[in-house]
Amino acid sequence: MGMSVTISAAAAEDAEQIFKLQYLAFQREAELYGNYLIQPLTQSLDSLKAELASDTVLVARLGDEVVGTVRGSIGEDGTASIAKLCVHPRLQGHGLGARLLRGVEEALAGHGAATRFRLHTGVKSESNLRLYRKAGYAQVGNRTASDGVHLVILEKEAAEATDFAVSA
Repeated sequence: MGMSVTISAAAAEDAEQIFKLQYLAFQREAELYGNYLIQPLTQSLDSLKAELASDTVLVARLGDEVVGTVRGSIGEDGTASIAKLCVHPRLQGHGLGARLLRGVEEALAGHGAATRFRLHTGVKSESNLRLYRKAGYAQVGNRTASDGVHLVILEKEAAEATDFAVSA
């Protein structure tokens, strides 16, 4: 009998599992860019715990194991920033990233203050770019991160989140 993956709000006690998952899941990105100093790999556990306390953080669970996570926060201008979407390598390619993205969009939109969603990914991260474009995000800019990775910045209006939820 198989178990299904559930998505829920993260709890403080999930911090270490999220920390380990993030480190594992972002290895592929680090390899792609030849840069193991990317922020998800250098973030401290204390910094992650602070994000758990202040941001909207969702986890995907398979039984008791955290197999995916995503974070979001809303700025004063109504822009919701979505970050560190990751899925355990053994579960990638099965729609879990899309479910997490939808979940964080819905959670942030539920706060009522989000007018748009913004996220970023590396220019070479084709699978991430495909996911985000399929979810309705469009490129609005580029920037170079402090670790030297060239990023694509993508956005979509918050009202479009419900369109993605219906069609995905």
